[in-house]
Amino acid sequence: MAFWTDSTGQDPKRQFRFLVTIGNMPNGATWFAKKAEKPGFSITEIKHSYLNHNFYYPGRVDWKPISITLVDPVSPDAVANTLSIIGGSGYRVPKTMATNPENTTTISKAASVAALGGVVIQQIDAVGTAIETWSLNGAFITDVGYSGLDYGTDELVEVTLKFRYDWADCVTANNAEGVAGPVNEFFKLGTEIGGGAP
Repeated sequence: MAFWTDSTGQDPKRQFRFLVTIGNMPNGATWFAKKAEKPGFSITEIKHSYLNHNFYYPGRVDWKPISITLVDPVSPDAVANTLSIIGGSGYRVPKTMATNPENTTTISKAASVAALGGVVIQQIDAVGTAIETWSLNGAFITDVGYSGLDYGTDELVEVTLKFRYDWADCVTANNAEGVAGPVNEFFKLGTEIGGGAP
């Protein structure tokens, strides 16, 4: 038995066990998600120089954009739904701006977040139980890529979406020691472990 299953009897997390929910896509896009990046962040640093020495201090947390790749199943049509989300964000093609005031709208944060409807990435175990759940807060689409066409391949057509968000919440099913226990919420760990409030 591998060392990570000795005490818990659980498999380690596997890359292919995941579900993605994009709020305003049919069925949340759960069944036609193909690949998904999990949120990550970097912490900026500030350098202070004094004589021959450099001292460094942590700065702000900067959450990194993520990408999710979907297959295009025709029905529902991932391309059509993507275009609908962009339209719901406030974008209009410049056809009849002079004659139709509705076509002078522009993209806003509130409309973009509402049109997307939220993004949740769940890592699941062998029986489908969520063991890690990431929720993107204030998420909106920043990049859309449609795969090319090629007579030399029979691969499925894909749509790749890139998301920017303000921060991500993470809820895990295991406690800090890695054994079955109470649910952890990412931003509450500081007080549980004895640190200050985040």
